[in-house]
Amino acid sequence: MTVTGMLDRSAIVLSTICAVHCLTVPLAVVMMPAAFTYWFADDHFHFLLLYLVLPTSTLAIGLGCRRHRTFKVIAWGSAGLGLLVLGALLGHDLLGELGEKGITLLGAGLVVLAHVHNFRLCRQSQCAH
Repeated sequence: MTVTGMLDRSAIVLSTICAVHCLTVPLAVVMMPAAFTYWFADDHFHFLLLYLVLPTSTLAIGLGCRRHRTFKVIAWGSAGLGLLVLGALLGHDLLGELGEKGITLLGAGLVVLAHVHNFRLCRQSQCAH
């Protein structure tokens, strides 16, 4: 497997973790209020995932697009990353808890979509071999 393939898969996993985190932490806090004291319920966890997703996604999509020259992948990835950043920095203050979750989930979905498409295009253009 190439570096691009490994980075795409890593970014997909990280974006999925981000989406699962956004969906499960509020439920866990409601069901077990003590869960709010754990490290994964803190906003810092969201920023940690963002710090991991941004460089991984940028590098994977950039390397893939150099090979297959399909630049809509960059558009989807950039839009998704932009929404993730917006959700992390301004989402709660501007749109409240539900708006922040919606922006983050939409952003994570776009990032995953971009990476899946990038991965498939790389395999089709033989850059994964």
